[in-house]
Amino acid sequence: MPTATPLRVLSIATLFPDAARPNFGLFVEKSLRALSAQPGIDLTIVAPVGLPPFPLSLHQRYRALRDLPHSEQWNGLTVLRPRFTLIPRYGARFNPAQVARSVLAAVRGQCFDVIDAQFFYPDAPAAMRVAATLSLPFSAKARGADISHFGHDPATRSQVIEAGAKAAGLLAVSEAMRGDMAAIGLDPAKIAVHYTGIDTARFHPGDRAAARAALGVHGAATILTVGALIARKGQALVIEAMPALPGVDYWLAGAGEEEGRYRALAQKLGVGTRVHFMGPVANANLPQLYRAADVVVMPSASEGLANAWVEALACGTPIVISDAGGAYELLTTPVAGRIVDRTPGAIAEAVQAILANPPAPSDVAATLGGRFDWDRNGREFAAHLRRCADL
Repeated sequence: MPTATPLRVLSIATLFPDAARPNFGLFVEKSLRALSAQPGIDLTIVAPVGLPPFPLSLHQRYRALRDLPHSEQWNGLTVLRPRFTLIPRYGARFNPAQVARSVLAAVRGQCFDVIDAQFFYPDAPAAMRVAATLSLPFSAKARGADISHFGHDPATRSQVIEAGAKAAGLLAVSEAMRGDMAAIGLDPAKIAVHYTGIDTARFHPGDRAAARAALGVHGAATILTVGALIARKGQALVIEAMPALPGVDYWLAGAGEEEGRYRALAQKLGVGTRVHFMGPVANANLPQLYRAADVVVMPSASEGLANAWVEALACGTPIVISDAGGAYELLTTPVAGRIVDRTPGAIAEAVQAILANPPAPSDVAATLGGRFDWDRNGREFAAHLRRCADL
């Protein structure tokens, strides 16, 4: 078999794990590892680190980020971590230019064939600037909030549109996301759907009783949400459904700005003893957590195609989700769960139906039908970038 022409890829990823944030953008790392495993791919990742202006950057909360290496091998991947100035809360419109400057400084003297942006904002407008400076084509991938928020925010929309217009090719995590991109003016003809992958050696059905015992979950039926504690994820709706779910415990895996409000809400509704805040959960522990739950409930206001949806199903746990992003592309049978309105009543009704007639974990996992595979993800990604580079 002839060896593929080497393709030198520069990937810009503002969402990428590091020693301070090991779960930050883990799905991006997985996709780039799948790309790197393909023949003929020479991949360099630039994961810029945003720090506020001096002297705010000296604050203790930023110490772990300040101490990150500027270059390292991360799980076999070459990762550069230049710093850029991040203006908290109000500086979103300036981030692409700042990111681009940091990327260009980090890769000075290196040669590439194509530039990849792993998130549409700020990565894509930053990639557009880097590509213009280096006279290279670039691609960008849309994942969710990068379109639903930044594609509509007056402060950032024009940069999203311009980057989409100038890109050689675009990727979307679901067909629904492709539609969302087209709705804001991006050319659907240049958008390819690129589904995520799943590590089935880790995410697969297992002994639910053993998983529950290992996590100290006893007796009660258990529902679970995995994700940041932010309003968009909809955990408040699940807490509001709890009075209609007597005998059910709710576990929230994740951290975020809404935790205090969610705790107060649970106490106000009289369900505080049944609502459990776990904090961040290491990715290595997620399969066990999914297996321990009877239902994963994620009524997000917006998503692309959430990795947690796919991971839960792969572990044999049905899901209750809102009509967001690629929900209908993923849930093709009631065995896998329910798509519901974003109301406490609809959530409670769906959970009750699943608990009354729980599907076999093996049947739930089988609904994925091999659609989510990291090797396929890597092959499609490499082929897309070769098309963009015309190699």
